[in-house]
Amino acid sequence: MQKRIGVDVGGTNLRVALVAGLQVLDEYRCHADFSAICRENPPDVAWRKIIDVTVSALRQMQQQHPDTTSVGIGFPGFIDPLRGTVLQSPNLPGLRDVDLAGDLAQALQRPVVVENDANAAAYGEYKLHPQSASSLIYLGLGTGVGGGLIIDHKLMTGTHGFAMEVGHLIVEPGGRLCGCGNRGCMEQYASASGVSLSYEAATGKTLEADAIASLAKKGDAQAQAAFELAANVLAQVLAHILKVVDVQQVVIGGGMSRAWPLMQQAFRQRLDQDLIPVLRGRVDVRVSDSGDHAGVIGAACLSAANY
Repeated sequence: MQKRIGVDVGGTNLRVALVAGLQVLDEYRCHADFSAICRENPPDVAWRKIIDVTVSALRQMQQQHPDTTSVGIGFPGFIDPLRGTVLQSPNLPGLRDVDLAGDLAQALQRPVVVENDANAAAYGEYKLHPQSASSLIYLGLGTGVGGGLIIDHKLMTGTHGFAMEVGHLIVEPGGRLCGCGNRGCMEQYASASGVSLSYEAATGKTLEADAIASLAKKGDAQAQAAFELAANVLAQVLAHILKVVDVQQVVIGGGMSRAWPLMQQAFRQRLDQDLIPVLRGRVDVRVSDSGDHAGVIGAACLSAANY
């Protein structure tokens, strides 16, 4: 069985995995704060640093497993599916029209397939559970909020490759400024960074979402309210998506899904309230059980489909 490398790039983390079929045989994870790199450096310098960090991680995997055949990478942002370029990445400010596929392929001497990270995770969730849902929506809660869609066993990316950019649906007109350039986008309220913003607005304190989750579990009312707001916004948006795209399963993933117990009750109540009556109770919403592997598996499988 051919071995491929799957990569999942987040705003603050990098995962590289050796994948054979649907099995992760080896894995390398590191803290890589690409968001900070982009904020603190000119775009050309930031891009070179991102490429250097990513290539270093990939070469480490290649050295240990030289028989890999291709690389698939899930990257946050608006991806040109034909060229493998990153046209813009709202949570990696300053990056525009950078040749991710070309730069990595040149450095690694391997074919590289690039896809939006949430699309890759959606495909991975489908491949891991092909019998449970021929159609599904994936919502990834991380630094932002990503979305992916499988319809009748196929990943739907849209004409321009930007389908299911659900994190940028506007839920609060004129609200918080988003990295995409608009205001009031869903991910400014329902992501890890959104939870941090909500808590800061209520308390004046700046904390990471993990720390806020710890406070919420101890009964801190303002921390709990930040997660409840995230849950309500996420459920409201999902209810509207389901009115347009009728699927049988919704998978919640991403780093902030670990805090799902803090969100579940408010989410369920709001989803039932906003769904059309005929859909209530007919959509299976579950938290990913892939152990953060859906993204790397999906990316590797997408590279297999192309090479």
